[in-house]
Amino acid sequence: MTSHPADGETALVGNVTAGVVRVGDTVRRPVGPWTASVDALLRHLHEVGFTAAPRPLGRDEAGRQVLEYVPGEVGDPTGTYPPADLAAIGRLLRDYHDAVADFVPPAPAVWNEVIPPDAEELVCHNDAAPWNLIRSARGWVLIDWDAAAPGSRLWDLAYSAQSMAGLHAARTPDDAADRLRIFVDGYGLDPARRPALAALLGRRARAMYDLLRAGARDQRQPWARIWTEDGPYWRETAEYLDTHRDHWTTALR
Repeated sequence: MTSHPADGETALVGNVTAGVVRVGDTVRRPVGPWTASVDALLRHLHEVGFTAAPRPLGRDEAGRQVLEYVPGEVGDPTGTYPPADLAAIGRLLRDYHDAVADFVPPAPAVWNEVIPPDAEELVCHNDAAPWNLIRSARGWVLIDWDAAAPGSRLWDLAYSAQSMAGLHAARTPDDAADRLRIFVDGYGLDPARRPALAALLGRRARAMYDLLRAGARDQRQPWARIWTEDGPYWRETAEYLDTHRDHWTTALR
């Protein structure tokens, strides 16, 4: 399907990719080498009944990717969700992982792998965080799939749990541990895999810190800009998660 650009382009506000605009009930994004693979992933999700992702709608006359615009409220960047929402968002990530488990990427598949994964179990969202979460009329929806790439369930879950549950130094370890347990219970993680998740939390946050630091060193955007804004946050968060690993292990038993 080919869509055509319309008048009235509106730049999307917030921490969005450069060049992303809204046109009516669609979003237009610049195309990268990975876009065809992302479109195939989104088509698969739509075909298997996973409604928590925007539908791909082809290209416009400018060659941009066209996606369904999902109206709603953007997630809380502090991760201060009430318990029922935390559990539901955890379940959302599990539903995505289950929906993508039988996805066969097109050959040759190209992905925008910004952080090397720990394994290649399935195609992860890789940025399932509050800033990419919409509370819409049809429920929670994940947007911005440009960083989708092969990884493991635990790799995706560690990043999402940290951001969605608000695991950071401003929160007491006991409170954070309770919120982590709620999120992971919502996901339904097998008890045998929970110690590995507890150990992975700090490593996943440090991978984000390393990405931003390298981006700042090499002046690669948007990482250099995000380093200026959030570099100290990710360093402190990685240290916090490693320091209190016993809290996470105990909470997830």
